[in-house]
Amino acid sequence: MNIAVTTASGGLGSAIINQLLKEVPREQIIGLARSPEKAEFLGVEIRKGDYNYLDDLLFSLTGIDTVLLVSGRDAPDKRIEQHRNVIRAAKESGVKKIVYTSIFGEVTDTTFSPIIASNRQTEEDIKTSGMQWSIGRNGLYIEPDIEYIDTYKKEGKIANCAADGKCAYTTRDELAFAYSKMLLEEKHNGKIYNLCGETITQQQLTDYLNRAFGTNLVYESMSVVDYSKERQKELGEFLGSIIAGIYSGIRNGTANVKSDFKQAAGREHISWEDYFENLRQNA
Repeated sequence: MNIAVTTASGGLGSAIINQLLKEVPREQIIGLARSPEKAEFLGVEIRKGDYNYLDDLLFSLTGIDTVLLVSGRDAPDKRIEQHRNVIRAAKESGVKKIVYTSIFGEVTDTTFSPIIASNRQTEEDIKTSGMQWSIGRNGLYIEPDIEYIDTYKKEGKIANCAADGKCAYTTRDELAFAYSKMLLEEKHNGKIYNLCGETITQQQLTDYLNRAFGTNLVYESMSVVDYSKERQKELGEFLGSIIAGIYSGIRNGTANVKSDFKQAAGREHISWEDYFENLRQNA
């Protein structure tokens, strides 16, 4: 069985390929990338895979049995059509199964809602494609908070508008493990899984970071309006609004989802106690 993984040069795509290399022969794994040279480090065959170009996708998916479609990062309306290019190319190329990396949450009235809505549309497009399918709804990556630790140290705090809402976090490596199973095992066909660990609050996240890095950070709850303004000033209107929308959703409870990780992966998600203890030992 030949497996193609899109956005192979990205964090999630490369993690999935590295996990698959532990499971199947290297010759059965093909990475797709907008710029193939950026994915050569993976040591597998890399083909052109820009979501905007249907002809390239048709060529690159020739001889592929299963496709892992990593959700794009463009604006919502563009993403729907880009994903449709992958779905159409997969079907026309004879692909038998497509696995999609979607996202958790409900379509509510936040600035992140259009992203969720576009993912739900892609889910529907996949379910009606005629191919076998499996869908993961990813939790929020916890890695950005780890990578941001120096800024947190400088500011002495974590500040956002999530308040005491619980969030379904996960890691790229845990997702890669689950997606490898979803790609390789037929029992996941027709299933949708929430892929995340135990939900935690921002105060719990702050406490974990303090233990892992020996810091004395505090959590500061901001209003949605103030946080949105601060993020837009720092990141620009589009990305700032998206980030504010994510934390507004956490505040509203839409990120407090039940995990299906064990059903997908065959084991429990790593506990946050173990994850942060590993960080502490390697800090």
